[in-house]
Amino acid sequence: MRLDGTQAFALPDEAATDALGRALAPRLARGEALCLTGPLGAGKSTLARALIRALTTPDEDVPSPTFTLVQFYEGRGLALAHFDLYRLTDPDEAYEIGLDEALEDGAALIEWPQRLEGRLPPDRLDIEMALDGAGRRVRLTPHGAWEGRELEF
Repeated sequence: MRLDGTQAFALPDEAATDALGRALAPRLARGEALCLTGPLGAGKSTLARALIRALTTPDEDVPSPTFTLVQFYEGRGLALAHFDLYRLTDPDEAYEIGLDEALEDGAALIEWPQRLEGRLPPDRLDIEMALDGAGRRVRLTPHGAWEGRELEF
């Protein structure tokens, strides 16, 4: 699929969510971000875990950064920082914990990007996930370098 404008589709099960994460991994480049939004249980952690394991190793320990705010991974050819901004009260806090540096050194996976209040990285893919019965719905919106990018999924 070519990411020209917003693409929306169903993810019928956890395996499909996992497959999307694995498909995004090789498309992510230095200086770019994936911004995940959605309610609890929408599959954000499943997608993040699959993406991180695709960039690192299949058995990589992938704890939630809810309390640490950020987890760093050294992937094959790309450093990745996984941010959970839920507990932030000011957008500047994201930059204080290393968002700029993460984008300079590699890429970022950002949960709760709305906490940045419009100060989102320009080269990003917004991934909105929602519950849809037993499955999930996902909406991908490309920005900057992600516009027109091919995604094999």
